Amino acid sequence: MYPMIPISPAFGIPTYYIVLSITICIALLWLTRRTERMNLSRALALDLSLIIMVTGFIGGRLFHVFYEDFGYYQKEPWHVLEFWNGGFVFYGGALLASLFSISFLYFKHHEHLEQYLDLFAPIISFTYAVGRIACLLAGCCYGRFCELPWALEGRHPTQIYASLWELGVLMILLGCDKISPTERKPRPLQNPGSLFYLWMVLHGIGRFMMESFRDDFRGPSLGISISSWISLALIGLGFYLLFRKPTNRGTTTLP
Repeated sequence: MYPMIPISPAFGIPTYYIVLSITICIALLWLTRRTERMNLSRALALDLSLIIMVTGFIGGRLFHVFYEDFGYYQKEPWHVLEFWNGGFVFYGGALLASLFSISFLYFKHHEHLEQYLDLFAPIISFTYAVGRIACLLAGCCYGRFCELPWALEGRHPTQIYASLWELGVLMILLGCDKISPTERKPRPLQNPGSLFYLWMVLHGIGRFMMESFRDDFRGPSLGISISSWISLALIGLGFYLLFRKPTNRGTTTLP
């Protein structure tokens, strides 16, 4: 593990934030290219990116505070603001970011909501895969003890498991997202939103399996972790949205 990059004997930069910062820069560049290929509004996509980054940061932090270590923060509430010491939950950030960004799209550009879901699907998958490498360097999200040849410090490298699974998900999404240069049909999946719904199913399956290897605090639950329950809900909702009857909403692009 390599949680800090030392700048001086008294100061260092968390590796976690360096990896995430580079990942976000790459994701934004990729996003602008995808908006052009899908004939969508770059300005709207960047507005959504800002909403996702801000609400994702807040949601991830709050989920950690209230779900993972509420007793500690209840006694010393000022530590809630010390985000540089770590403490984020992916599902917390994802849920709050989804709520705000989908609400923004629904009320502003209802007819294009599912196109923008497809726009972000592989980018979300990419950022999650690299984000788990940041977790590995930070030493969080660790696995149970094991004696396997690939164990890291005697534990399952759950961060690597999650990253490899998500890279596989990303390859599947990109394979389904090939665009014909003449017809500009974004993917073999016919209905708008299908790419994102496919990500929901595949990501949920991977996360559910990964939870069985985790050994950090998983929250109070009924036999399985809260993240596992969220994963099951994600899988079920994703399957429903994938196989529901097509809507009459077209794929008209924004001016």
